[in-house]
Amino acid sequence: MGSAISKIVFQPPEATYTRDPNLIWLHTSEHEVIPAFFIDRGREAKFTLLFSHGNAEDLGMIIQYFREVSHLLDVNIFAYDYTGYGMSTGEPSEQALYADIEAAFKYLRDIIGIPWTEVILYGRSIGSGPSIHLAKRTAVRAIVLQSPLMSIFRVAFSTSITLPGDMFPNIDRIGHVECPVYIVHGTKDEIIPSSHADELVRNCKEGTVYPPFMVENGGHNNLEIIARQPFYENFTKFLQWVEKEEISPELLRHAEESSI
Repeated sequence: MGSAISKIVFQPPEATYTRDPNLIWLHTSEHEVIPAFFIDRGREAKFTLLFSHGNAEDLGMIIQYFREVSHLLDVNIFAYDYTGYGMSTGEPSEQALYADIEAAFKYLRDIIGIPWTEVILYGRSIGSGPSIHLAKRTAVRAIVLQSPLMSIFRVAFSTSITLPGDMFPNIDRIGHVECPVYIVHGTKDEIIPSSHADELVRNCKEGTVYPPFMVENGGHNNLEIIARQPFYENFTKFLQWVEKEEISPELLRHAEESSI
């Protein structure tokens, strides 16, 4: 049953890139090998965005875009592919995606040497699942969720409870996230209704929510286009706010109790 649902949920495209020698190859706890790339702006960057992409895309479809984003936001970018996507091994599953982001975070922290205080998770669409999972398990400086979902089943069904077999139960986990949370969503999202963003905001832990940005008439895949200037201006303001904001005692305690 789980495998059948996974085949419906995950929609990896045909690989849009080849085994480029500049790619970083990560080994996950699920014994898969996934590629990643790192855009390093050096001392100009105060933060590194750890990006978890949407469903029907892979690294080859986003690398040029993130070269621009890195410049616009003055950040480093670390992006990874999911198991079963692009040039990765294996078949995608909920647990595989959790192992993927954990491998990416460990590489950032242990190999590149980026401390958690400089890591901001950035999850788009289905990427909100692994991002919230990681923020619940270990401390990061902040988390940005673009077009996030409450859970997989809630995209298709109107239910107030998490049903058996549901995947990425973000709505149940967001309240355990100790870092600042910034949510961006389109009001006319045709895939994940904006009500998902509203409910996630309502379920965040008190004091962690940064004012969300609801893009008027924004769809699921066009927020950066339809609201280009305010999209990046608001993102920049959030990063500036995070830089000035003191790290909460709760988040520092979460770092000490990290299970990763």
